[in-house]
Amino acid sequence: MGNRPGMKVGEKEHHIQGDMLEIGTAAPDFALIANNFAVRTLKDYEGKVKVLSVIPSIDTGVCSAQTRRFNEEAATLGDQVAVLTVSADMPYALRRYCGNEGITNTETLSTYRDMAFADAYGVHDTEWRMCQRSVFVLDRDNVVRYAEYVPVMGQEVNFAAALTAAKQLI
Repeated sequence: MGNRPGMKVGEKEHHIQGDMLEIGTAAPDFALIANNFAVRTLKDYEGKVKVLSVIPSIDTGVCSAQTRRFNEEAATLGDQVAVLTVSADMPYALRRYCGNEGITNTETLSTYRDMAFADAYGVHDTEWRMCQRSVFVLDRDNVVRYAEYVPVMGQEVNFAAALTAAKQLI
């Protein structure tokens, strides 16, 4: 697993560690930290379609907007879909944000402890120890059915494409 060009931050190109996930491959399992410091793995969402919304930091405008948008959309998707927001933010910050913003339909999870999720999903910005903005849709069997890696930090994900992919799996 090496560094690859992957995300532009301002005028600087940041290298991203990890290989990009390919459509049709099994999603790597993960051990992410929830807001209450419980460990969450793919098994916790067994039998559900999963939308993994990956953000650099909850405390930025685009990341906050992405989290709010997926939280709103999650309310319309029903209980067959788990919408998860993943970042390297501390669980304390994620819990504060969710409380302040009324985020109740999306679970926020952190890879801060070891960045293993970021490496496995090919989103680890090693220069700033954060995640590259991306979105993944996994089917009920944890096969990657949609993957988008955003090349510019401040650019939004393609919400319509990700949500369409998730709805087709319900």
